[in-house]
Amino acid sequence: MTLLKNLIQSIFLVWLLFGFSAQAAQIYITDYDSDADAKVYVTQYQSDANCIVYETAYKSDNDPGVWFFTKYKSDARATIYYTKYKSDASLIVYFTKYKSDARCRY
Repeated sequence: MTLLKNLIQSIFLVWLLFGFSAQAAQIYITDYDSDADAKVYVTQYQSDANCIVYETAYKSDNDPGVWFFTKYKSDARATIYYTKYKSDASLIVYFTKYKSDARCRY
C-alpha cells in the first residue's frame, strides 16, 4: 500500500512540476512544509536526483524540467518547501546549468 501511495504521489509531482504547458512550471517557495505540494531536497550530485531542473528567468520558457520561481503564490503552478533532509523529501532535485539537461527520471 505504501509503495502504491508513493508511486501515485510521484506521478502527481511529475505532472505538476514537469507537465507540458505553454509556460515554464511556475514555482513558489514556501517557508512552511504544510503549505507545500512537494518537499524538495536539493542534491549536489546529478546521479542522486529524481529530477534535473533548469532555473529560468523567463516564465514563457516552455521546456520540460524548466522552473520559473514566482514571487506570488497565486501565480504558482506548484508550491515547494526545501527540506534539509533527504529522507523527508518527496522530490530530490539537482539544478543544472544547462537547459538541455533538464528532465525527470520517473
